[in-house]
Amino acid sequence: MIRHIVLIKFKPEVSEAEISEMFQELRTIEAQVPGILDITSGRSESPEKIERGYMHGFVVDFESWNALEAYQTHPDHKALGARLVANAIGGLDGILVLDIPVAD
Repeated sequence: MIRHIVLIKFKPEVSEAEISEMFQELRTIEAQVPGILDITSGRSESPEKIERGYMHGFVVDFESWNALEAYQTHPDHKALGARLVANAIGGLDGILVLDIPVAD
């Protein structure tokens, strides 16, 4: 399994409703791309409070690297990615992405 982790520093003027809408777009992609196992998204509620501005994020679990590649090249993913970048502080600099292989 591959765990795709995305952390975002949204611009202050982006509302929680807009962020929820963007995260809901992930569900549309989930229905169109085979190999997505699970999606979790939301705002940090960490008691440690060391998010360093990355207050929102999502995790997508894929069954394989091929499934991740299909997701990355899907036109709806590209559109959502562009929307996230446009709403992040500093554009792409306001987004962190990690892809971690997870042993079964």
